[in-house]
Amino acid sequence: MTSPGALCGQCLREPPHFDATRAALDYSFPVDGLIQQLKYGARLPLAALFGDLMADGMRQGGTGPAADLIVPLPLHPARLRERGFNQAGEIARRLSSLTAIPLRMDGIRRTVDTPPQAGLHIKQRRANIRGAFACDTPLAGLNVAVVDDVMTTGSTLDEFAKTLKAAGAARVENWVAARTVRQPPKE
Repeated sequence: MTSPGALCGQCLREPPHFDATRAALDYSFPVDGLIQQLKYGARLPLAALFGDLMADGMRQGGTGPAADLIVPLPLHPARLRERGFNQAGEIARRLSSLTAIPLRMDGIRRTVDTPPQAGLHIKQRRANIRGAFACDTPLAGLNVAVVDDVMTTGSTLDEFAKTLKAAGAARVENWVAARTVRQPPKE
């Protein structure tokens, strides 16, 4: 997994609510296709593969898990019914079993059925996701690892971290299978 530490320009200008992000892979070929197969093709064995790669990356990078609790990014109940599973939840199950960090899948939910974030500009993504999560679980003083399949702009993970910190989380890290690679501007 990529090690936390380097801050992007956007994070320096507007610090996110999360404290760090660890990504096992770049969201590019062929990883993008595998994640699409998991998410939209219900290829659930891929969730175990991503969980394995995430855990291996932590061990190899010497950055062992420092979380008290693993929480998958929740889907809205309508989206969960439509898809039949939460890909982040499936990855989180595997990661929890490999790291022995407790997994929490209840009491933290998505309350707004937002349109998909794909295709939206960053400001539209932030507005789209604002207030979309709720947490009934006390997290006072806990270091929480949020598991998701892909991080693009970070808007969804930022809003979720805001919710978790409002519930008392001391630290929120994103553990994602893949992260969009930012291309340098063309000259």
